[in-house]
Amino acid sequence: MADTRELAEAHERIEQKDVPQDALSKLITPLGLIFSILFLLVTAFTLYEVLMRYVFNAPTNWVHETTIAMTALCFAFGGAYCLGTDRHIRVVLLYEAVSPRFRQILDVCICTVGALACALMAWAAWGLAYKAFYTPSGSFRLETSGSAWNPPTPAIVKAFLFVTLCVMTIQFALQAIGHLRRKPTDELHHGGSEHGALDV
Repeated sequence: MADTRELAEAHERIEQKDVPQDALSKLITPLGLIFSILFLLVTAFTLYEVLMRYVFNAPTNWVHETTIAMTALCFAFGGAYCLGTDRHIRVVLLYEAVSPRFRQILDVCICTVGALACALMAWAAWGLAYKAFYTPSGSFRLETSGSAWNPPTPAIVKAFLFVTLCVMTIQFALQAIGHLRRKPTDELHHGGSEHGALDV
């Protein structure tokens, strides 16, 4: 009987869809499908490179840099996606041992610290992104990899990282406001489909 209940609960967890936690995350969450397809392309490109290199002895000059850049974009977006759907890994041992009111305080503090951390990282990323798009004299030019193929992937990745950190700063701020506005007794099922979305 217990095994049946555990299997049912496990199946329910698998079937749960990601629920956006704030208004901005509602816009970001649908993009997850696009970035998941990018991971499939990375796999396909890598397989293509292996075949070309070891079967046909004709290695490419673009696969390695392309897959690294695509993977970097996917991982950067993954941070905003996990934050937006409340799917970050968390240790709940202490969190579940405290009162609902203290949990609310913890949620607000966590989101506030997260917003500050992302804002500081965005500020640092802005300098890198700016230098990737402009020379010290102020003229426009995209930073390239310097390889034989020489694509502007460094500029693209640095700009995307800056934008993602700005988005995450706003997400954390919206979620902090949502936690302040909710009742301490409101049930939050982190990452689930029934509860957890904050009305912000």
